[in-house]
Amino acid sequence: MSDADLEEIRKARLAQLRQQGGSSGGDNTNEDQQREREAEARTSILSQILAPEALDRLGRIRLVKASRAEDVENRLIMLARSGQLRQKVTEEQLKELLGAVSEQQGEKEKIVVSRRKGGWDDDDDDLLDL
Repeated sequence: MSDADLEEIRKARLAQLRQQGGSSGGDNTNEDQQREREAEARTSILSQILAPEALDRLGRIRLVKASRAEDVENRLIMLARSGQLRQKVTEEQLKELLGAVSEQQGEKEKIVVSRRKGGWDDDDDDLLDL
């Protein structure tokens, strides 16, 4: 798909969403339009900096874990705006970036398991056989 085709699809989808939503209120409409513009800008930037395979993988990641996909997107957009990306990001480079983000997330998200005292243990299983 070319960029022109994608742009036509976006415009058609945007028109469809406007028809379905109607006008609910002044403030909400402005906020919704602002969100739509931001989402469209993000999509446009990502389609420019990601190879098609990488864009597809990012879409699948979004289905599984939206927060992780958003973190990766933010990092990619930041790299693009700072001029650190010289070419389109391939799927392999995206995997490396995902690894870096997951390591960073691993430091933030620690799982603590606390065991209750006085619960069942292996010796109690023998009592059930009687």
